[in-house]
Amino acid sequence: QVQLVESGGGLVQAGGSLRLSCAASGRTFSSYIIGWFRQAPGKEREFVAQIIWSGGSTYYADSVKGRFTISRDNAKNTVYLQMNSLKPEDTAVYNCAAGVIRLPLTLPSRMGAYDYWGQGTQVTVSS
Repeated sequence: QVQLVESGGGLVQAGGSLRLSCAASGRTFSSYIIGWFRQAPGKEREFVAQIIWSGGSTYYADSVKGRFTISRDNAKNTVYLQMNSLKPEDTAVYNCAAGVIRLPLTLPSRMGAYDYWGQGTQVTVSS
């Protein structure tokens, strides 16, 4: 089993920044893809960003390109989502997810490719 715990959410004004963390326990991320997703009230969950642990290749939704950065810390077995230039439309519950790499690998990966999900952390951006 893999347990994922998100942290770092909160309230921020438009134009501000937050850094979300996703800490894993149970096993290493070495053979995994890691993704960030978000869901606003009344809307479907949507893809935000993805990283392939081995090699560090990253992928982003068009809505966050140039503003968000996904990264990893090998020593801490943790994935981060640095969010800059935040907008009110970024308000949502953010979840991290992990999935074992399977071939062929579709990029960006669909939600069905992820096997483990965290509880989520709330991000609220005010005008």
